Amino acid sequence: MRQLFLLFNTKRKLAHDKVDQNPPNMYKNPGEAAKISCSHSIDNYDRILWYKQLENRQLQFLGYMLAGSKFPEKGLDVDIEMEGSADKGETCTLTINSLSVSSSAVYFCSLISDGFF
Repeated sequence: MRQLFLLFNTKRKLAHDKVDQNPPNMYKNPGEAAKISCSHSIDNYDRILWYKQLENRQLQFLGYMLAGSKFPEKGLDVDIEMEGSADKGETCTLTINSLSVSSSAVYFCSLISDGFF
């Protein structure tokens, strides 16, 4: 059976970065699910955005968490679930269900401030 490789982040951290995403990568079989967690320690931030980097290096927006509310993007080519909280010190989890070869990609979370949305 062919295994899939999913890279979840590149761990490029600057001195002022306070965002953690785990695990950095994993191998899964088709049909399995993959879970990625994201947390932060930044005051007054309560939004976590999730992205998939496509083969052409463009980003596909998967959705976001606002505090404990989830807002997945509609019409995605990937089956996802979001849970947890985007609040400081909490954990937000992205689950990619029913993995296929097209699921192999770089996935990552990002924070956004209150005034952007």
